[in-house]
Amino acid sequence: MSVLSCAVGEYLALRRTLGFKLTGVGRVLQQFVRFAESEGAEWVTTDVALRWATQPTKASPAHWARRLGIVRQFAQYFSAADPRTEVPPPLLPHHYVRQPPYLYRDEEVTALIEAAACLPSPTGLRAATYATLLGLLAVTGMRISEPVGLDRADVDLSQGSLSIRGAKFGKSRWLPLHPTTTARLARYAERRDGLYPTPPTPSFFLSEQGTRLTTWSVRRTFIILSHQIGLRAPQDHHGPRPHDLRHRFAIRTLLHWYRCGDNVEQRLPELAAYLGHAHVSDTYWYLSATPELLALAAQRVEPDHVREVQR
Repeated sequence: MSVLSCAVGEYLALRRTLGFKLTGVGRVLQQFVRFAESEGAEWVTTDVALRWATQPTKASPAHWARRLGIVRQFAQYFSAADPRTEVPPPLLPHHYVRQPPYLYRDEEVTALIEAAACLPSPTGLRAATYATLLGLLAVTGMRISEPVGLDRADVDLSQGSLSIRGAKFGKSRWLPLHPTTTARLARYAERRDGLYPTPPTPSFFLSEQGTRLTTWSVRRTFIILSHQIGLRAPQDHHGPRPHDLRHRFAIRTLLHWYRCGDNVEQRLPELAAYLGHAHVSDTYWYLSATPELLALAAQRVEPDHVREVQR
C-alpha cells in the first residue's frame, strides 16, 4: 500500500471518529490516489490534483470544483506529516446555486401515494411499504435516508414519535407525529409483521424480500412513479425529487405560521430542530424560496419599518 493510500485511510478514519460519514468523499479520494499512483506521484502536487479534478472534461465546473475541494482538504491534513505536499489553491471557483424547490400540489402527493399503493407486489408488501414511506416523507419533511434508516425500536407507536439517529452531520433528533400518521404506521407494521414475523433486519420499512430498503431503490421507484402519474415526461431525466417533499413540508409550515399571525422569526428554531438543520440559517432559506412567503414576510416587516420611521 502506497504512502498516499495509507494517509487517505488515516484521514478518513480520523474524520469519521468526529462524526463525518464521508461515504462519497472516501470514494473520491480513493479515485484520486489511483490516478496519482498511475502518474508516479508519491505526494499531492497542484499539477496532479488539477489534472485529476478536471476529469471528465465534459463535466460541469461544479463537479470539478467539488473534486478539487476534497483533495485540498486532504492535502491540508497531509501537509502536516509530509512537507512535500502541495495544497492546491482554489483555482476552480464555483458558486453553488441552490436548486429552487418543486412545490407539490396536494393532488400530486395524493397521486404519488396512490400509485405507490398499486405497485406490483406478490405479497402486497412493496406497495404498502412505498405508499407509507412516501406519505411519511410528505408529512414529516424527513430526508430520504432517515425513514430508510429507521429500525423498529426507533418507532414508538404508543407515544406517536420517531427517533432519528445518526442523521446528516451525525445529529439525532426526536419527532412527534400526528395521531393519523401514527395510525397509518401502525397499520403498516401490522401488515409487515404478518408477512415477516422474524425478518433478517431490524428495519421498520421492509422490501418485498424482507430486507432493508436502500436510498437508491427508493429514488428509482420514485422516478418510476413520477413518470407514471405525469410528474415527469416520458423522456425526462430530471424533475421533481423526493427531497422536494421536504421543501414542501417546510414551506407549508411557514405559510401556516404566517397566516395564523405567529412570530415566524421566533418559531424558526423549532422548524430547524424538527428538520434536523445544522444551522437555523439553513431554515431561513425557505423564506426566499417562494413568492408567497416573500410577500408575507414583506407584509410583516413593512408595518414595523413604518412605525420606526414615524417615531
